[in-house]
Amino acid sequence: MTHLRTVTPYFTLAASLTTLLTLCTTHPTPMADTLVYRAEGASAANGGADLYGFTVTAWHLPATYPPFAALLFIPTAWPPLPVLKAAVLLGNIALTGALVHHACRLAGLRPTRATVCLLTSGALWLEPVFQTVLFGQINLALAVLVLWDLNRPPGARGKGLALGIAAGIKLTPAVFIGYLFLTGRRKEAARATAAAAGTVLLGAAVLPYASVEFWTRRIFETGRVGKAWIVDNQSLQGLVARALHTAEPGALWAVPAVLVALAGLRAAGRARTEARGVTLIAFTALLVSPISWTHHWVWCVPLLAVLWAEGHRRTTVAVAALFTARTMWLLPHQGDLDLHFAWWQQLLASPYPLFGLGLVLLAPRQPSASSSSASTIRYA
Repeated sequence: MTHLRTVTPYFTLAASLTTLLTLCTTHPTPMADTLVYRAEGASAANGGADLYGFTVTAWHLPATYPPFAALLFIPTAWPPLPVLKAAVLLGNIALTGALVHHACRLAGLRPTRATVCLLTSGALWLEPVFQTVLFGQINLALAVLVLWDLNRPPGARGKGLALGIAAGIKLTPAVFIGYLFLTGRRKEAARATAAAAGTVLLGAAVLPYASVEFWTRRIFETGRVGKAWIVDNQSLQGLVARALHTAEPGALWAVPAVLVALAGLRAAGRARTEARGVTLIAFTALLVSPISWTHHWVWCVPLLAVLWAEGHRRTTVAVAALFTARTMWLLPHQGDLDLHFAWWQQLLASPYPLFGLGLVLLAPRQPSASSSSASTIRYA
């Protein structure tokens, strides 16, 4: 019996991986974002003159990341496409395990290897993680990079640099630099800021034309990323647009977004633990960002670890169910049907922002659960 319990997590992970890989090999897996990264890398290798002028895939997706990211994507243009897709698929599976590990560390947990395997087998089927794997996105890599840096001990050499590099790849991790300033870690924040600035300068040195175009024009064109009102967008703007049946909510979204940002910053700054502060700032960023696709919400993994560590076991199960249910995809959303949902459908169309609002706005009222700051969880 003891031996069976010992090997069960590994069998569970093997079954989960087999199911996922079978699904990916028997059904078309376009990995659209990987194709965009590949095109960005090819453009950067040729000087980047057309970096923000091309579109790829049937969805006509453009490049939306800073020029520095395009430089990092150059190697994706080298291997044959099937090899690249396989590498990205396996890489994101490995990154899911790394995210589980670092999420547990953030929460003060010390999971065994078996526990990481068991949790990873389930985390792969959380909708944001699953979509990241299917799209070939870099969300998991950025989350791991940020958490690795934040989990390093105070005073660690170069602490903050990785966070700054993450912000240089995709702008949204810059919110964690603000969190460092907010919590008084000015040296770490300064290093992160310097690293982010360094990525901008490197991009400008190697891709000057693309850098001018991005930082003076493309960065302000949020519509390039996609339509804000479709169910894919789980930000506050998407929620407001669908609720008000308008594609351009304008100030009706901007004003609440500012208020939510202030409330989230206040809650994160006053959080009783680092784990709470990090998850609150992450969810605040997801809410107030103009576009937060469902796969951007991979920060649900650290949140689940924090909830478990604080002793909220039933809540952990409920939140895991919320991020697995995929209710937004159950609704008819072809064309502009997203703008014509009935009131009761709004709950199914916007589960992530509704949950995020509750988390951020109610956080100051939640007492800290009595739990060890460094618990050990084991599969038993």
